[in-house]
Amino acid sequence: MDPALLREREAFKKRAMATPTVEKKNRTERAPPPPSRDDSQKKMRPPTAPKLDASTYKTMSGSSQYRFGVLAKIVKFMRTRHQDGDDHPLTIDEILDETNQLDIGQSVKNWLAGEALNNNPKIEVTPDGTKFSFKPVYKIKDGKSLMRLLKQHDLKGLGGILLEDVQESLPHCEKVLKNRAAEILFIIRPIDKKKILFYNDRTANFSVDEEFQKLWRSATVDAMDDAKIDEYLEKQGIRSMQDHGLKKPVPKRKKAANKKRQFKKPRDNEHLADVLETYEDNTLTQKGANPT
Repeated sequence: MDPALLREREAFKKRAMATPTVEKKNRTERAPPPPSRDDSQKKMRPPTAPKLDASTYKTMSGSSQYRFGVLAKIVKFMRTRHQDGDDHPLTIDEILDETNQLDIGQSVKNWLAGEALNNNPKIEVTPDGTKFSFKPVYKIKDGKSLMRLLKQHDLKGLGGILLEDVQESLPHCEKVLKNRAAEILFIIRPIDKKKILFYNDRTANFSVDEEFQKLWRSATVDAMDDAKIDEYLEKQGIRSMQDHGLKKPVPKRKKAANKKRQFKKPRDNEHLADVLETYEDNTLTQKGANPT
């Protein structure tokens, strides 16, 4: 046999003896069975809450969120109905039928009819208290009533009207505004970008000279207060603006009470007071006597 192979064989034995070995378990020993799927699900599954029926949930006394959800749906339906031109009042049963909410509990129905709808600012109740209708911001039904309202605001100096209030109050609003576009001015408010409606008074229209427009646009007074404007006008020799603007209240002086004048007796020669009165009486008598 080759001596090189023998040396390699001896070296392999030495390395095998030096490396640690792990004893294998007997194959006859069985490992414990893994936990079944049902047992693990029973341990991990949280306790389940009792199921709530829809009818039971709707009749719960503490479900305030559900109550106000029903109320919000009714108010939205009444607004849409008014904007479509239907303004006749409805009973609570008719409202619930139209909104598909007939399955609500009796306690919620009593709350709607006796408290919620009566106190809602967007709902109007008939005098007998049995029927309800939508309560708009303005009582306008067509284009004529809208223009009448805008004219009154213009004459009384009340300003404009919000477009969203008109849309809520006027049935078929978009059609009416389109037909009356020449009689209405639309202004966008810079604060919240809401549209404001004004009456377009054509009698106040007049032409302005272009030179005056240029002068008006060139004068910037945004960063000047009233005191600086008055000072500038005085330097230019203009005093016509003094009587305009806010006037400071002048405190009123109290008038002294009228006192009766009393005849002051002479301080000196008090012992001659009677003689003085007699002398004055004689003098007056002589002046008033007629000459003989």
